[in-house]
Amino acid sequence: MSVLGQVVQWFADPSHWAGPDGIPTRLVEHVQLSAESVLIGAVIALPVGIALGHFGRFGNLAMNVSNVGRAVPSFALLVLAFQVFGLGDLPIIISLTALAIPPMVTNSYVAMREVDPDVKDAARGMGYRELAQVLRVELPLAVPLVMAGIRTSAVQVVATATLAALIAGGGFGRYIIDGLDQQDYTKLVAGAILVALLALATELSLAWAERLLVPRGIRLMTRPLPRQATTFKAA
Repeated sequence: MSVLGQVVQWFADPSHWAGPDGIPTRLVEHVQLSAESVLIGAVIALPVGIALGHFGRFGNLAMNVSNVGRAVPSFALLVLAFQVFGLGDLPIIISLTALAIPPMVTNSYVAMREVDPDVKDAARGMGYRELAQVLRVELPLAVPLVMAGIRTSAVQVVATATLAALIAGGGFGRYIIDGLDQQDYTKLVAGAILVALLALATELSLAWAERLLVPRGIRLMTRPLPRQATTFKAA
């Protein structure tokens, strides 16, 4: 039987859909680890990036810190967190949160800096205070780029959460690591497919959320104009 047939048979086996090692249980574990890490990262990164972008200060510092965070390998962060905090979800969430922060800081900072200065001046002229200007004027215009950073972070976290299985964590990574240990390559491929599908679902769901968050007027402004048919009259 081909590898594809074996994988299809693996998914069709009811025993893989029940119990502590079943797909639904592993899905909940993977989503929980990823969602908590992205949420904590957003709570830390977005206010920093938005504030720095609004005031236009310490931008280079924020970008450099973000670049350093991206340069550190995810596996190294996981190992360091494991050495400090031991087994459990805490070292996994800490390492995944550190991975989630840099793209959100960078994108939110750039998004706020890209807001047209004339729009900011108009808001000040209308009497908006700083917080109201950020929340009601600048942030709605910056939403597409901010959401792009969140989407990038979320997909990276979902993919990297697979490594949690290396320190006895849950999630779909269990199928990959256990498949390697047991030389069960059907389970390994099935785990890789599940991680890829979850990452794709994360990207599509956040793209849908972005569409809901972006004001309709801005969507209409960024939509390409339809081509007009050209008619020629006979001479």
